[in-house]
Amino acid sequence: MDLENAKVQMRKGILEFCILQIISRGEVYASDMLEELTSAKIMVVEGTLYPLLTRLKNSGLLDYKWVESSSGPPRKYYVLTDNGKTFLEQLETTWKELQESVAQIILDSYHKKQEASNTETEEQA
Repeated sequence: MDLENAKVQMRKGILEFCILQIISRGEVYASDMLEELTSAKIMVVEGTLYPLLTRLKNSGLLDYKWVESSSGPPRKYYVLTDNGKTFLEQLETTWKELQESVAQIILDSYHKKQEASNTETEEQA
């Protein structure tokens, strides 16, 4: 299995959640989202972001408004709808549950490795 592909798939799996989190803070311009996602190493390109924003809007989770810009054409700013806020709350609950579950599995794996290592050490003595 290709490690880079696995990493990309993990990031894609949480992309929607991250986008909704960013928008939940208030009106946000797509290029600002892109910059934040890139700096957080979620590694999104415009070709991924814009179709996802369109899908989220078509699902009723977000909306946008046009704001005039002094330095060019009007800008589209995204906001969460009430449905989007509810959906995000549900995703947050799921995220917390997943974090706890994964942490438990990692901890159990660590303990089992420690037990196996201790057994090996005792057998060698």
